[in-house]
Amino acid sequence: MELKAEFLKRYGHGTTVKAQFDWDLGGFSITVLFGPSGCGKTTILRCLAGLERPEEGHIQVGEERWFDAKARIHRAAHQRHVGLVFQDSALFPHLDVASNIAFGIQRLEGSHRSKRVEHLMELVGLQGMGKRKTTELSGGQCQRVALARALAPEPRLLLLDEPFASLDRPGREQLRSSLRGILAESGIPTLLVTHDGHEALCLGDRFLMMQEGCLMPTGAERVSSSPASLPTPVLVPD
Repeated sequence: MELKAEFLKRYGHGTTVKAQFDWDLGGFSITVLFGPSGCGKTTILRCLAGLERPEEGHIQVGEERWFDAKARIHRAAHQRHVGLVFQDSALFPHLDVASNIAFGIQRLEGSHRSKRVEHLMELVGLQGMGKRKTTELSGGQCQRVALARALAPEPRLLLLDEPFASLDRPGREQLRSSLRGILAESGIPTLLVTHDGHEALCLGDRFLMMQEGCLMPTGAERVSSSPASLPTPVLVPD
């Protein structure tokens, strides 16, 4: 199955974000969308998720149209079956860890739901923490809960919007070191937004480069193992 996207998003202050790419969703891979802060990466992610509506173009997965400006089609976020993790974990503070993870799988029978939650807590390294309040967790633990919650419904696509940005350095390094294994175990194709070249090299199989609101027209390219091979303008320090 292939995701095909070509769209344009305008903002009132004159900023325009353009994107055009094809993405094979047939198996697990991490595609990194990277470039300087403020270049439009999050806008592209939000358009794919259905949280923003472009003014022009289309987004299509297989035969299913998520967005088509001419046909006036715009599928809502919950209709796209996409998982999303923000910079801020955006957890529900009145729910414990297990309930946060189970939020999107209420349709499952109780025993199956419980098994799914237990499996995900083990996968993300939160065994035995199901009854903990989210206010008792570290920033890295909160992001792990957010990741498990996004994975719970088994989405067709996972979108990560700079998931390490709000963490301190130890928390960032710890989560980064385990993230690829977690995602590989899930088998869900993933788009990771980052402005950090090191993160791109550590986590990505392929990358898309953005500069000044435009997705560079090179398609999804292989990430090299050499930092020197990454385009200089996108290596923006934290």
